Amino acid sequence: MVDPFGGQAARVDPDETAFALRRTQWDINVIGQWEDPSESEGHIAWVRNAWSRIEPFISDAAYLNHLAADDSPEKVRASYGSGYARLQAVKAKYDPTNLFRLNANIPPA
Repeated sequence: MVDPFGGQAARVDPDETAFALRRTQWDINVIGQWEDPSESEGHIAWVRNAWSRIEPFISDAAYLNHLAADDSPEKVRASYGSGYARLQAVKAKYDPTNLFRLNANIPPA
């Protein structure tokens, strides 16, 4: 699936919100769905292979809803842009023990 992003969201300065990817761009998803659990290995391999062929042509940042728990800390940081440091400060205040970490984690400052 390929979706265009832009419009009003691209007119807001990235420093004004925690959402940093405020430019005209394309959102690309590689999605695999199946019903039979015995087919999981093949479908997951197909999705990972397809993504590995696309990944060299995309930026190091991701749309926040597409970040996964296994994405690198560098990718998470790039996806939040200049808001990352502010979010680390919030995390330090409200979750200093990093209890909520089973996601694309932002560790406390």
